[in-house]
Amino acid sequence: MGHTDAVVVLTTLANTDEAATFVRALLDRRLVACGTILPAARSLYRWEDKLADETEVVVMLKTRSGAIHGLERAFKELHPYKVPELLAVPVTGGLERYLGWINSETSLTIV
Repeated sequence: MGHTDAVVVLTTLANTDEAATFVRALLDRRLVACGTILPAARSLYRWEDKLADETEVVVMLKTRSGAIHGLERAFKELHPYKVPELLAVPVTGGLERYLGWINSETSLTIV
């Protein structure tokens, strides 16, 4: 396994339809190579001095570290949450063919 700049970006959305719309928009902009939608997550968190207990959808976005700034702009424009989760987790290795595919499917140009 060689060096990679791949990252997995985690976010959450309210439901699978909202998540699919969001992922499609990111794919259209070539900011991500793939978005995996994991329904039925339960999120507990404090929001505006109250404890929230919500069912959400977790989305794992596969992209490159160089696309993070573009994702930040797209999240501000497209993500429906007031304070969306955007956590980039570096990938330290992986199957060369898959990592190459991520690179070929993403663009680092400003969209």
